[in-house]
Amino acid sequence: MRAVVYRETGPSSVLSVVERELPEPGPGEVRIRLVRSGVNPTDWKFRTTTMNGQDEVTPGQDGAGVVDAVGPGVEGFGIGDRVWTMLAQHGRAYGTAAEQTVQPVDNVVHLPSGASYDLGASLGVPAVTAHRALTCAWGGPRRLGPGALAGRTVLVAGGAGAVGNAAIQLARWSDATVIATVSSPEKAALAMAAGADHTVDYTEGDTARRVLALAPDGVDQVVEVAPAVNIDLDLEVLKVHGTLAIYANNGGEDMTVPLRSAFSKNLRFQFLILYTLDRGLLAAAAEDVYAAAEVGALRVGEDAGLAVHHFALEDAAAAHDAVEGGLVGKALLDIAAD
Repeated sequence: MRAVVYRETGPSSVLSVVERELPEPGPGEVRIRLVRSGVNPTDWKFRTTTMNGQDEVTPGQDGAGVVDAVGPGVEGFGIGDRVWTMLAQHGRAYGTAAEQTVQPVDNVVHLPSGASYDLGASLGVPAVTAHRALTCAWGGPRRLGPGALAGRTVLVAGGAGAVGNAAIQLARWSDATVIATVSSPEKAALAMAAGADHTVDYTEGDTARRVLALAPDGVDQVVEVAPAVNIDLDLEVLKVHGTLAIYANNGGEDMTVPLRSAFSKNLRFQFLILYTLDRGLLAAAAEDVYAAAEVGALRVGEDAGLAVHHFALEDAAAAHDAVEGGLVGKALLDIAAD
C-alpha cells in the first residue's frame, strides 16, 4: 500500500509517499481501505515538533473509508461497512494519510448511509472538539440533539473555521441561538451558511457592545479558538455561571485572566484537547455526531459554510502547507474513488 510518511520532524518537505506492507488487524482492530483523509492543524503541528518515539510516522487523525478486514473479537463492524475515524494517529505510528490503516474499534465510527466520504473525513477532530465545547457548560446538557440547547445562547469565535463550523451546526441542531464572530463579510456568509443566527465582524470594533446588543443578558457559553486575544471580550459578554470552552491557542501562547471579572460571574473555564479526553466523553460525542450526520444536521461544502479542498495523496505536503497557511475550508486527501 502507499502511505505518506516522515522520518524526522520539520517542514512539509519531510513528507514523502512510500510503499509499505499491507497491515493486518489484531484483536479488537479493523483495517480500513481509506477513501479520504482529513488534514487538520494538529497534523502539521505534530510534524514540526514530535515523533512520539516512532521511527516513522504517517500523519492523519481523521479519515473515511470501508472496512476490508476484521480482527479477532471485533463486534459491531464487518467487512464492507462504511466508517470514519477519530484519533487515528494518536499513540500510533500510522494514521490516515495512507491507502489503508488498522485501527482499534474505539477509534472507528459507522458512517451513515447518506453521508459522503468527504463528510466522514471532516468529522473527527472538528466535530468531536465542537461537541465537547458545547457539552461542558455549567447547567448545560451532556449530550446534543434537538432541544438540548434550547433557550441557550452560544458565541462561536472564528465561525468560518472547521471547529467553528461544526460548533455552529451542532448548536443549531440542538436549538441554541448562535452568534459567530468573523473577520470579513465573506466569512460572515460562511458562518451564516452553517446556520449562525447572527454574525459580528470583530475587525469593525466594539465587538462586546455588538454581541450584547444581540444577547442583552449575555451569552451562556463561548467556544473559543483565540483566548489570549479574546479573553476580555469573553468575560464581558458571558453571563453569570457562563462557560468559556477553550480548544486552541491561536493568537498567543499565554492568556492573562482578569480575576475579579472572572470570579465575580462564577464563570467556568473548560480547556479541552481530544488526546487526553475521557473515553466516555469521546464515545458520547461519536454517537451524537453520527446522529447529526445521519439527519443531515452536519454537512460540508459551500452550502454548509465549509468549502472542501481536494489534494492527491502525493500532494500531502501542499495540503499541510495550505492548512498551516490558514486555508479557509477543509483540506482532504483523495486516496481512492468513492
